[in-house]
Amino acid sequence: MLSARSLFQEIIDNDDSFQLFCSIAASGEAQGGWENGRIAALVPESMRALAPKITRHGADEDKHGRLFNALLRKRGLDPVPVPPETDYTMLLERKGIGLAHEKLRRDEPLTEQDILVYLSHSRVTEQRAADQMDMLVKYFGDHPEAGKPIRMICHDEDNHLAYCHEELLRLARAGHGREIQRVLRESALAEIGVYRDVSLAVMARMGRILGWPKPKAAALATGIHGVYGYERLGGWRRMVSLTMPERRGALDGPATSVPGLA
Repeated sequence: MLSARSLFQEIIDNDDSFQLFCSIAASGEAQGGWENGRIAALVPESMRALAPKITRHGADEDKHGRLFNALLRKRGLDPVPVPPETDYTMLLERKGIGLAHEKLRRDEPLTEQDILVYLSHSRVTEQRAADQMDMLVKYFGDHPEAGKPIRMICHDEDNHLAYCHEELLRLARAGHGREIQRVLRESALAEIGVYRDVSLAVMARMGRILGWPKPKAAALATGIHGVYGYERLGGWRRMVSLTMPERRGALDGPATSVPGLA
């Protein structure tokens, strides 16, 4: 029977598919770490109080990238290049979602509008990340190899999502509510399309590595299109709602470290 659990078990059990999975995940986290580091350095003076939280966000994502690379090292594997069609972050940027890397490479202060865009974009993508990590914890939280890193990353993603909610609500109270909702909606509708395309590309690669028969590959593709259809019809709304989180100040303080993690 085809299920998320059995699918990920196949991927984890095979060195080649595990190598690709961890390489894609590590690359995405490293990109997120770099982006947040640059945003923290360029945050406008009027919003400098946010800089430590943005720095913490980036440090967490750098840590996640190192955790995925550490999982590879434990198996004696090296990271592999990430196929362009599976690069979620870069594909979002090409859709004009979030802050362009070209802008972040400049040594010019960002604007308050830029920070609003960053937080709105993060609220959408962190929802996706939190949902995915919740699923992985459900199925593999007790896995002897991957369980502990998965649980740590899941905890951090929940913190990141709480932070985005809290800061966006603060900006909404300051009079930016309508603009925040506009950017959230635009980001969510673009993200669900990119997530569909990346999911199809990743599963196609995994299918070739694992030798999936055509009916199985077709069923997975149908499921991915089904998820997109649901999200396009209204499921995207879960990615744009704002509620005050139970965890307040989720990114206050320094990032947590992992002993022995290079």
